[in-house]
Amino acid sequence: MHEDANGGGHHAAGQATPSGADQEFLALERELTVLLRRARANQAEMAREVHPDLESSAYGLLIRLDELGGQRATELAAYIGVGKATMSRQLRALEELGLIAREPDPADGRAWLVTLTEEGSRRVGTVREARRARYVRQLAHWDRREVSELARLLHELNGVMAK
Repeated sequence: MHEDANGGGHHAAGQATPSGADQEFLALERELTVLLRRARANQAEMAREVHPDLESSAYGLLIRLDELGGQRATELAAYIGVGKATMSRQLRALEELGLIAREPDPADGRAWLVTLTEEGSRRVGTVREARRARYVRQLAHWDRREVSELARLLHELNGVMAK
């Protein structure tokens, strides 16, 4: 038995609420909502650390480029889940900030690859390292296997959510 979200009424694990939702899935929804709200706030903070004029939504593009190297705009748009016009606007802003550059795709001369500039790479690397250090501090009392298990479960969840 455990307490419900309001701190009252006890339900056995797996027991459905009057609305028909299992308590475990209500708890999952509640915790994901908190996690996503905090993640959005952290993303906005990290974007400002990369550059004061950087839009929060563009931070994910920089991370993707940092991890995978050059990408076509269409690949970035598909990954982020935005349209071509939105992607073009974000890339133009990143280019104006000196964080990305466009270069011809060696595999297809008609296409362009978006890459981080040296400055973009330096700034993103600094922010990512600070974020990792913060995770290490915040989770210092966790066993490394728990951190690994959390990462594994989040990876699985992300895979399921992408489908």
